[in-house]
Amino acid sequence: AAFPCHVLSCSLHLCCRIGFAIARRLAQDGAHVVVSSRKQQNVDRAVATLQGEGLSVTGTVCHMGKAEDRERLVAKHHGGLDFLVCNAAVNILVGCTLKASEEVWDKRERDHERGEDQKEKIGKPEDCAGIVSFLCSPDASYITGESFVVAGFSPRL
Repeated sequence: AAFPCHVLSCSLHLCCRIGFAIARRLAQDGAHVVVSSRKQQNVDRAVATLQGEGLSVTGTVCHMGKAEDRERLVAKHHGGLDFLVCNAAVNILVGCTLKASEEVWDKRERDHERGEDQKEKIGKPEDCAGIVSFLCSPDASYITGESFVVAGFSPRL
């Protein structure tokens, strides 16, 4: 059965990022998904792409840093919102991964060279979509108040 879901994304390039992958996966699972971004062009591109795949998707502009935008967004979908997925591409320890300093990357390499047994795997946006899909499904109905780290080979955040 379809489950309504609202996916929020702050990604500048929705068509190749985590928020977009989550929106696609939830829509493929049968949800009606409402995507949002700070920029109308991102919303339009994501909606056009996903609707072009035959998925049930709409979108709206929302800047998550603005309380009035968040309030408007939730009020707009009051009564029809079953899940709220907030996504932002920021690592709270180092900030935006793409802007991480050389020291951060050097430390990561040193940690890796110290004998981690796990094989290195560069994550893809779809790697995050599966856990979100599961958490929005009836299979996760007994899971509450948990934090899940989707970090691949990274031993710690």
